[in-house]
Amino acid sequence: MQIDFAVIGGSFAGLSAALQLARARRQVLVVDAGQRRNRAVDVAGLTSHGFLTQDGRAPAAIAAEAKAQLMRYPGVQWLDGSAQDAHVATDGRFAFRVGDLTVSAGRLILATGVRDELPPVPGLAERWGRSVFHCPYCHGYELGGGEIGVIAATPMAQHQALMLPDWGRTTLFLNGLCTPNDEERAELARRGTHVDTTPVLRIEGEADVVLADGRVLRMAGLFTQPRTSMASPVAAQLGCAMVDGPMGPFIQVGATRETSVANVFACGDAARATGNVALAVGDGVMAGFGAHRSAMF
Repeated sequence: MQIDFAVIGGSFAGLSAALQLARARRQVLVVDAGQRRNRAVDVAGLTSHGFLTQDGRAPAAIAAEAKAQLMRYPGVQWLDGSAQDAHVATDGRFAFRVGDLTVSAGRLILATGVRDELPPVPGLAERWGRSVFHCPYCHGYELGGGEIGVIAATPMAQHQALMLPDWGRTTLFLNGLCTPNDEERAELARRGTHVDTTPVLRIEGEADVVLADGRVLRMAGLFTQPRTSMASPVAAQLGCAMVDGPMGPFIQVGATRETSVANVFACGDAARATGNVALAVGDGVMAGFGAHRSAMF
């Protein structure tokens, strides 16, 4: 199969990038493995927030409507599956495989997303997207100003613990994974964040923190710092330069979302240190613009 533009990843960033190319009357293929990063929110029956006109809608509903709108454009093709064995072909185009099908594309947009690895606290992963989160702007308001716990996994825990008092009374559980110095403790105290040094044994109930000294602290919600990794091997297979971010590596991009590999662009969570739905959509717009303009000029 030969195509002008291939977008690998059909979540919010990839849908947005493909839409720009479709509206430029270009032929575009979207390859989607069906693994949206925020799919746990749908499973938990919660909704997405902070995205204009879509605040309070289920992520799956937003994505489904976006796909339906995209597929109205005649130049768009959709392929379910994972892209594998990506490389630069002898003709200078890009080749990759989806199942038994080999795709040849003139330009690639990588919207492949990331995987989240949570700290090994029993009960934490089961509540991911339901009562355990990583983004205060996405989920903090819905906790109603109640008790919020931060389960430390990386030094970023202190950053979260300084932010979250705007959303509720906050306790930072160090859990042996970070040690604030005197200056940092003073700053946490200034923000009203309580610091608890007792190890966390497990999470129970909705968001109850069971501590090693027998205390059980009931929280409205918990935040932690997952370690992220690329959800697809394609960027590495193509040799795209990476940046080591505070949560994990992400693809290095320029202003128009171009990578270190000519005619390869990247957008969404795979190409930024942190993200949300609105940022992914904006990234997709820039990647679509960048890929289209690279074909013109």
